Amino acid sequence: MKILGNLIWLLFGGFAIFLEYILAGLALCITIVGIPFGIQSFKLGVLALWPFGQKIEYMDYAPGCLSTIMNILWFFIGGIWIMLTHLFFGLLLGITIIGIPWARQHFKMASLALTPFGRKLV
Repeated sequence: MKILGNLIWLLFGGFAIFLEYILAGLALCITIVGIPFGIQSFKLGVLALWPFGQKIEYMDYAPGCLSTIMNILWFFIGGIWIMLTHLFFGLLLGITIIGIPWARQHFKMASLALTPFGRKLV
């Protein structure tokens, strides 16, 4: 079922979301200051490409105050808008019973889009 869910996700917008995250990550990696944000955008892109079967966990080690500062910067630079977009599509897909699995993936992506630093994909 994971493969079927991922294929349907990929055909109906998952690949477009993946390309947007990858292009944003490449644009962010142009400057040295933007490289950490670009890496987080790549992380979101990987999740957007194949979301079923992946989980988001906090890192085993304590990432420290730097990840908190980076999450705050991410939040104000664009994380809130990315999260609200995923939240909107999750609510829209959650209206129907058929769309609930895809809504859950959007909610998972919204969680990662809000605070990506200090988390990893499993």
